[in-house]
Amino acid sequence: MYYFDNNATTRVAPEVVDAMLPFLREYWGNPSSAYHFGHQLAKSIEEARAKVAALINADPREIVFTSCGTESNNAAIHSALVTHPEKRHVLTTSVEHSANIKFCDYLQKQGYAITLLPVESDGSLDLHLLEQSIRPDTAIVSVMWANNETGVRFPIEEVAAICRSKSALFHTDAVQTAGKMKIDVKDLGVDFLSLSAHKLHAPKGIGLLYVKRRTKYQPYVIGGGQERGRRGGTENVANIVAFGRAAELAMSNLQDESARVRALRD
Repeated sequence: MYYFDNNATTRVAPEVVDAMLPFLREYWGNPSSAYHFGHQLAKSIEEARAKVAALINADPREIVFTSCGTESNNAAIHSALVTHPEKRHVLTTSVEHSANIKFCDYLQKQGYAITLLPVESDGSLDLHLLEQSIRPDTAIVSVMWANNETGVRFPIEEVAAICRSKSALFHTDAVQTAGKMKIDVKDLGVDFLSLSAHKLHAPKGIGLLYVKRRTKYQPYVIGGGQERGRRGGTENVANIVAFGRAAELAMSNLQDESARVRALRD
């Protein structure tokens, strides 16, 4: 059998499976518990956090582990609206993942204003139209970096600069970018960025949301105060560790992988 849809999901790498197994067989405690058997796992979570932070050149404190890219996208938009209640407009594009489109449909039914920007015939984005569409009450602009269907990449640095000039928060869904090209959140200038581990040879059910330091953030999932109070819910330790190992592999293989994919494309 030949598989040609790594944009949909990827096979879990053997090295990632090996990293996970001890946390399924031996170290299965609850990292939020007070006793040592569980508490010792917190160190493994923080090690993984540092590894995924390095993949996007972020501070580990800017990483919030989530269940997937969908949750990360929803959480970024939700936070922008809740922390800026006077702003009730969301600007995104008509070619976003359904995690954005359907969440915006839901928000519109709740009385929020939603603008879906069209794209050009070649799939590109009209930046002048984007700039014109940002309003004084725009809480957040959400634009994916690389489209999962067409492969078109949007100029995220330029979009981020426009948003800053208009005092609007900016989120990018970078789920299809990780492991394929370099990500540096400091250069990009984004406020929020979403990743999903199963796109880079880790298991399904684990993702992250980058939240730029000093950006106001309101949790989307509220519970026991995990993730420094930014995402409730018992930590999925095995998958978090897997994400960290996959991030290491992606960084070590990035240059070769980019060249290989470019050759296949050409």
